[in-house]
Amino acid sequence: MKCPKGDFHWQAGYGAFSVSQSNVDAVRAYILGQPEHHAKQTYQEDEFREWLRRYEIEWDERYVWD
Repeated sequence: MKCPKGDFHWQAGYGAFSVSQSNVDAVRAYILGQPEHHAKQTYQEDEFREWLRRYEIEWDERYVWD
């Protein structure tokens, strides 16, 4: 993957998740299905918080979104 030179951002904060090699195909299919998926569920309000709950990641609501 090529990274852009200089600053790269669209908001003040970010979240990052890693994927094991054994799950690459499933993640690829998940990404390709995003337009349909987000017609039913928002990323910001529904999906991201569900990931945090599912994987027992603590968060402070003040820092989730700008």
